[in-house]
Amino acid sequence: METIHIYHTNDLHSHLENWPRIQQFLKQSKIRHQQNGDEVLIFDIGDFIDRWHPYTEATMGKASIHLLNDSQYDAVTIGNNEGVNLPHDDLHHLYDEAEFEVLTANFYLENGEYPSWIKPYTVIQTKQGTRIGVLGLTAPFPQLYQLLGWKVTDPLLELKKLLNTLKKQADMIVLLSHLGIREDERIAELYPEVDVLLGAHTHHVFENGKIVNHTFMGAAGKYGYYVGEITLKLDEERKIIKREAIAHDIQELPSVQDEIEQAESYFERGKMLLSQNITFLQQPLKADPFKETELSKLLCQALKEWCKTDCAMINAGLLLGPLAGAVTDFDLLTICPHPINPCVIELTGQELLAILHETKQESLQQMQIKGLGFRGHVIGKFIYAGLQFNNEIVGIDGKELELSAIYTLALPDMFTFGHFFKDVLAAKQKHYFLPEFLRDILKWKLQQL
Repeated sequence: METIHIYHTNDLHSHLENWPRIQQFLKQSKIRHQQNGDEVLIFDIGDFIDRWHPYTEATMGKASIHLLNDSQYDAVTIGNNEGVNLPHDDLHHLYDEAEFEVLTANFYLENGEYPSWIKPYTVIQTKQGTRIGVLGLTAPFPQLYQLLGWKVTDPLLELKKLLNTLKKQADMIVLLSHLGIREDERIAELYPEVDVLLGAHTHHVFENGKIVNHTFMGAAGKYGYYVGEITLKLDEERKIIKREAIAHDIQELPSVQDEIEQAESYFERGKMLLSQNITFLQQPLKADPFKETELSKLLCQALKEWCKTDCAMINAGLLLGPLAGAVTDFDLLTICPHPINPCVIELTGQELLAILHETKQESLQQMQIKGLGFRGHVIGKFIYAGLQFNNEIVGIDGKELELSAIYTLALPDMFTFGHFFKDVLAAKQKHYFLPEFLRDILKWKLQQL
């Protein structure tokens, strides 16, 4: 008989306030299991980093690698927060000091080769000789990755291509999947060769695991609220004869004596690293989600100029606070923490009018949303640049809008991911600007004042 414990985290999103307790739990659990002669593996399934946190922003994620090293992780896969929210060179060097393996089978350099820091899979051999094949996959956003100089491919095609090879090298297969619950269930139905599937991306939780076809699935939610544990018991022929799962609620785990101080220290270290002044404002710039302010107009105008478009629009809820006096990178991160990029779309005048009409609806402005990179609370009032309104007449840079003419509109990319303005934008080609976030464009504009 052999017992293997697999611990897994996912979608921590730099919520380091939970990290001291997670770290203690992982370290103590590993020691306890090893003393009992059991095998222990620790994996992260992506989106460990998120640039809303000052320590992550200041180090472009590298500080997180030290945390994973210290907790003795065996392997990770990358999520979209690592993949599309870091500039190319920062991601290329993110794992320079990693003491674990990075496994993502559908992530490539532009030339179709794997970067030196990534593997499609690895085979881990236990003390009793059981070979565990571990493979990683990440959610494909091909257009965004291409703009950053990477190439991502269809994850299921990569899985199909590698499974036969991996089956010959391993007694069991574990998949680290940053694809989301629907794709995970599809994989389990199509590929029963996958013995254990650890999920992420859609922030779902399986409190006691889930069985789909032959595959045993685990998932640990988001923000470090849970730590997943899969326990496998194998017979003498290395066949799995028992499998159990539990999502450990972080609030029920033993506390750490100075956990609040530790979490605050991560924040303060990041704040200090981002403390350099970038400009000085003679007059304060206020923020209000339901009013047009000088600050919201400034960001919208900056978006129009950066993207070189006919017009631009933002939602005032993007700005979470004011600016005054000496302004630092930490201040910009505080008021604009979103990993949201600019996007440009070509529209006819009639299509532009349809979008503007929708933005005037109070139900949209009052909408509270989570996800799509938005780190605020409410959409808020829409702010425009390059557009003039005179009763029912809309002008663009002083000329009346023509229904059949073609115009370019710059807007935050969150509005292009299928949840807003679907009747107009669904079939439109989108031109995304990466790696700049909106706060980078705001900084660029402020430094011109």
